[in-house]
Amino acid sequence: MEEFQTYKQMYLEYLQIEKNASPLTVENYSIDMDEFAKFLQAEQLKFVDCDYSSIRIYLSQLHANLLSRRTVSRKISSLRSFFRFLEREQMVTKNPFLNVSLPKEANPIPDFFYQEELKHLFTVSDKKNPLGQRNQALIELLYGTGIRVSEATRIELHDIDLSLSTLLVHGKGRKERYVPFGQFASQAMQSYIEDGRRVLQQKNSSPTPVLFLNSKGGPLTARGIRMILNKMVEDAALTVDIHPHKLRHSFATHMLNEGADLRSVQELLGHEHLSSTQIYTHVTKDRLRHVYMNSHPRANK
Repeated sequence: MEEFQTYKQMYLEYLQIEKNASPLTVENYSIDMDEFAKFLQAEQLKFVDCDYSSIRIYLSQLHANLLSRRTVSRKISSLRSFFRFLEREQMVTKNPFLNVSLPKEANPIPDFFYQEELKHLFTVSDKKNPLGQRNQALIELLYGTGIRVSEATRIELHDIDLSLSTLLVHGKGRKERYVPFGQFASQAMQSYIEDGRRVLQQKNSSPTPVLFLNSKGGPLTARGIRMILNKMVEDAALTVDIHPHKLRHSFATHMLNEGADLRSVQELLGHEHLSSTQIYTHVTKDRLRHVYMNSHPRANK
């Protein structure tokens, strides 16, 4: 196993340096390889001796653990890529994952907020205190730009241009893009930067350029953002679930429902492939009914 860990570390460095993989991707790949190493140890197998039959046993264990198809696909992809790297470096002679097919994934409709629900969320923050100003700026920016929660945690003050209402976003794979934001987000951020953020910054002896700060003046984490959003939903007395991507899903859904073209939304979201954006081309029942009632000649008397 010591040899496996050495090769694993080499591969993770390759992901970081040569492939510019995000920290989250590197972490997930590391977890997948550690789990595979435990499987090899339990089966008394060396990774250089892996073949298709041993991989089938591993896959049967994954399915027995009732993992989602998406999770199984990711594990297969990460391990296939790992062995491809080992093959390229002449550390193994074959890739046992080469002919393993990925399970077909379902394409569920993304969960999103209706606009009436969002109206309540925008009114729950107490804009007279620093944390309330931060929360307002956070939710306005997440919904106003559709950025990922992980991207929101990396925003620094110099990434924001309030005069042009644009934001430089540091996305996946160290890719950068500029996204615009509207007046509500602009006003909320300006209020937070000039007032609330200055108060929070004073609580930390080590100044940070990060935009969103926690109650102690340090950088706000993705977990912290999830907790803030959950508390806002609770304060708004909404009986809905919320997850980190829900505001992003809402942004994309509402943009497309109001007539934005798919390519523009793809660019705003930072999607590499158009197929990733196409999951948002569904329409709400309310929108569909509105179109029908206003378009069909026999819909109304």
